[in-house]
Amino acid sequence: MIEYLLEPFSYQYMNNALLAGALVGSVCAFLSTYLVLKGWSLIGDALSHSVVPGVAVAYTLHLPLAVGAFFAGFLAAGSMAIIKQLSHLKEDAIIGLVFTSFFALGLLIISLNPTSINIQAVIFGNILMITQSELLQILIISVSTFVIIGLFWKPLLLVFFDENQAATTGISARGFKLLFFVLLSACTVASLQAVGALLVIAMVIIPGASAYLLSDRFGVMLIISTLFGLVTSLVGVYLSYFWDTSTGGLIVLSQVSIFATALLFAPKYGLLNSHHRQARSLNKLRSGIKHA
Repeated sequence: MIEYLLEPFSYQYMNNALLAGALVGSVCAFLSTYLVLKGWSLIGDALSHSVVPGVAVAYTLHLPLAVGAFFAGFLAAGSMAIIKQLSHLKEDAIIGLVFTSFFALGLLIISLNPTSINIQAVIFGNILMITQSELLQILIISVSTFVIIGLFWKPLLLVFFDENQAATTGISARGFKLLFFVLLSACTVASLQAVGALLVIAMVIIPGASAYLLSDRFGVMLIISTLFGLVTSLVGVYLSYFWDTSTGGLIVLSQVSIFATALLFAPKYGLLNSHHRQARSLNKLRSGIKHA
């Protein structure tokens, strides 16, 4: 029985996939805390889809996928900022316009070069086919993201929680936002190889949303979110070996199951606990009325 359970670890491709899943899951979950607290979930969605044309071009030119992602993410973020300044459209409309346009452009580029671009890998991902070079790229992106955020921890925190205070202290809110979006774009590329463009948004939203239900302290949220991303990615990859099914789908469904559990049973914001608190309050009110 033990040999059967340890069987996945005897294959190099599974070890690569587990390591890649651990890296991608933890770094995306770490960034998701910022997105959820700032209310930038839609922007995360936009960037996760907007990097597709950059990835497609990099794929065609045999360049590192991160190069194309950086460029496409920068263009997407810049486009949203420019359209917001030049028009009276609301932010959600601008985000929807940009990410659908970029995603459509990516699909067009892929269709023009169907033999040189693996559309299945871009749209659906295939973490079980991660190569050593791709694993190294994911490692560099993940470690760099953690290091950069660690170096600029305080100014980033100030920009995310109080832009006016950041401006009065001389901190460039626009510059640090751009830095964050560039990091998010790079991590999105790493996630594309794991779950694909259609599911990558889940990895940068669900862990942070789950942590938000469990704690009001930002530092604790970061730890909880990162652990959720790490564990669910490992579980998804591991179970996909035995169930012979979509690895990306299992990773995301594992995250959804944790979110559903937190939504129901979270100590403060859980639906069941909220219902119990309301019931106790109502009983106390009725008891007070009777005694009166």
